[in-house]
Amino acid sequence: MTNFISVQLKKASEVDLAKPLCKFIQQSYPAGEAQAEHCRAAEELGKLRRSALGRPLDKHESALETLLRYYDQLCSIEPKFPFSENQVCVTFTWKDAFDKGSLFGGSAKLALASLGYEKTCVLFNCGALASQIAAEQNLDNDEGLKAAAKHYQFASGAFQHIKDTVLSALNREPTVDISPDTVGTLSLIMLAQAQEVFFLKATRDKMKDAIIAKLANQAADYYGDAYKQCQYKDTLPKYFYFQEVFPVLAAKHCIMQANAEYHQSILAKQQKKFGEEIGRLQHAADLVKTVSSRYDEYINVKDLAEKINRALTAAKKDNDFIYHDRVPDLKDLDPIGKASLVKSTPVVLPLSQKFTDLFEKMVPLQVQQSVSVYNQRRADLVNRLIAQMREATNLANGVLASLNLPAAIEDVSGDTVPQSILNKSKSVIEQGGIQTVDQLIKDLPELLQRNKEILDESLRLLDEEETTDNELRTKFKERWQRTPSNELYKPLRSEGANYHNILNRAVQADGQVKERYQTHRDTIALLCKPESELNAAIPSANPAKTLQGSEVVNVLRTLLANLDEVKKEREQLENDLKSVNFDMTSKFLTALAQDGAINEEALSVTELDRIYGSHKEKVQESLKKQEELLKNIQNAHQDFSKMKQSNNESNLREEVLKNLAVANDNFVELVANLKEGTKFYNELTEILLKFQNKCSDIVFARKTERDELLKDLQQSIAREPSAPPIPLPTYQATSAGGSKPAASPTPTPAPRTMVGTKPQPPARPPPPVISAASSSSSASAPPGTATAPAAAPTPAAGAPAASTPPTQAQGPPYPTYPGYPGYCQMPVPMGYNPYMYGQYNLPYTPSPVFQNPGQAPYPPPQQPGYPFPQQPYYPQQ
Repeated sequence: MTNFISVQLKKASEVDLAKPLCKFIQQSYPAGEAQAEHCRAAEELGKLRRSALGRPLDKHESALETLLRYYDQLCSIEPKFPFSENQVCVTFTWKDAFDKGSLFGGSAKLALASLGYEKTCVLFNCGALASQIAAEQNLDNDEGLKAAAKHYQFASGAFQHIKDTVLSALNREPTVDISPDTVGTLSLIMLAQAQEVFFLKATRDKMKDAIIAKLANQAADYYGDAYKQCQYKDTLPKYFYFQEVFPVLAAKHCIMQANAEYHQSILAKQQKKFGEEIGRLQHAADLVKTVSSRYDEYINVKDLAEKINRALTAAKKDNDFIYHDRVPDLKDLDPIGKASLVKSTPVVLPLSQKFTDLFEKMVPLQVQQSVSVYNQRRADLVNRLIAQMREATNLANGVLASLNLPAAIEDVSGDTVPQSILNKSKSVIEQGGIQTVDQLIKDLPELLQRNKEILDESLRLLDEEETTDNELRTKFKERWQRTPSNELYKPLRSEGANYHNILNRAVQADGQVKERYQTHRDTIALLCKPESELNAAIPSANPAKTLQGSEVVNVLRTLLANLDEVKKEREQLENDLKSVNFDMTSKFLTALAQDGAINEEALSVTELDRIYGSHKEKVQESLKKQEELLKNIQNAHQDFSKMKQSNNESNLREEVLKNLAVANDNFVELVANLKEGTKFYNELTEILLKFQNKCSDIVFARKTERDELLKDLQQSIAREPSAPPIPLPTYQATSAGGSKPAASPTPTPAPRTMVGTKPQPPARPPPPVISAASSSSSASAPPGTATAPAAAPTPAAGAPAASTPPTQAQGPPYPTYPGYPGYCQMPVPMGYNPYMYGQYNLPYTPSPVFQNPGQAPYPPPQQPGYPFPQQPYYPQQ
């Protein structure tokens, strides 16, 4: 009796998990030991998937443990990798567990770039394998019973978890095997089987009959619910799997109910309720009889039937001779109580007791995103502070250049190059001079063109795939069921448009740099000449020796020295700002663990104020100090200008010295801008290459998905009929009686299927019916004289003809006809066949001369015009 239902495993297509994960790791983490360790973990994950899904699994605990470890690992990496169609794109393909497919194509399957889909299918396999392991247990000992109950409850919980989460995990219609209706039914079946195992254990432990009856009644209730759910769902009866399950569920429902009635009858006997005992045993016997007549090829209930019948016979005998208790009707019996000892095991991570996270050191994706936003905030703050200091330095240099300082107080001879100009010239020459600027400007267009080509190629890949997708969508219309490319590529196109804007702004900045270089190129070239040529290019003027050592010059020199000190402090402060670093990962992880979410803005702002508060104060002090120094320098320079002799030669010389000082400042700024631009283009190239890889990966994944979908569409089209079904004629569509039987509004038990049965012989025709009048007339007629033909007697209206044979073979009890008693099976000799036509089993009517011994001849066919059946010829003895 104890044959249990197990669930088949889904089959997965092979997928390379390591490659896309390693790509994401290499793009997201700096090169080093951490990156290498994460890549090794990705390789191990790929091996674990192949071990769990790439080979047939034994019905053993170790195989289930492998599946559970893989499921736990999928749940672990879900918050650490952005699995989606436009980020880490991995397409998982799974076949329907129950759909056997057709002659023209394989079974139904679904391919999705969703980790939730992979988790759902793996959990389905965990439940299915648990049901198979439970079905293999030896139920004759306590260990086997406990293991079976545990696995059935786990399988029920796994299927229930899928029912609750599958629609949100997939965001589209799943295959029927993992649809909420199917897995909900499977969960009920597993729960019913777990309850049956507890019933078996209670029976084996000889617990009280009242408890056993309640356990059996609860199991019958679970089986009945599962059977009803199978019947009322439109999709489930189409599966061959559920067609085989229907009769088992119906039989188990009856068997558990019969067991409940049997044990409740024992309790009634103990309570001296002998009529109730007989009523319950009769009901149990009827239930078992139903199982044996309809589902005997699925479940053998011979032992149970014999046990119930023995108890019923004994109870009837005792009641007839001793107690004479009234047997109540079935509807008058008190309902049997129910006791549920099972429940679906909830899915609580980790499912595996041996689970160790391969990516334990990798932070969750939410933390990664928060760290990325924090780093951007920190970079913006640092860049803003550095920009303020550089602007202040450029302003100071511009003011000094306009005042011709410090060259004005150094130029005392009037015919030599001031020392400050010589220092600036030497610095320009050491940095490569004008040739360095020319080379940097020459390299910019090449770098720009390279980046444009990478970006254009990336967008071209998206355009081509989107065009193909639109063409196929137009061709197949609603059959082309996948995310449209134009919706899927929106984030990528937005990112590409952002890169286009960045390149356009870079082109404008390059143009401004080139224009500025052309303006100061001649003066910068002059700074690059030797001292003799530089001195010759500067006009000479009258000496200003009278100003040497004056108080105004000393004040200016002191102020200029203080300004130089401020510049040096800024350089050190800038280095300090760049070197300060703080890893927010630990703080974000703590916040995520405590609150379940991360308030990135509040945490980042608080931490940035703590780290960079003192630096911001120093920057503001430096700006304020410079402002005071420049004001004092301008005032002192006014006094210096009043004391200095002014003429055309001196004014011309001062103008040239100013231009040389400005040229030096422009050279320094141009070189810095050009180097920054070169660095920008090189870094942008790396970013665009990653963008190109991302576009290439998603296009390749979409192409693979497109090929799979096209293959499935071609197979489904091949399975479709080439023409609409031909309507049947009315006379073929109706039954022999002229009308179809009305469909029953209530679900009926699954029909009994006969496997490998032999063809049954035709029904035995009824014997002739001879009325009393015709018998007397025939008896009175002299031998050899024929009776006059008469009209055939017409039966009364509405009365069925007595001699009408049944349309098909009838099961017991056989119908009784007038003049022919009901057939009663008698023991006959071996080889005897009462349905034989003749000695040679010919399909035509045999001659009455050659008859089988011991069998009366068959009547010949009716002759037209004779009112009575022809009498058979009996040979004379």
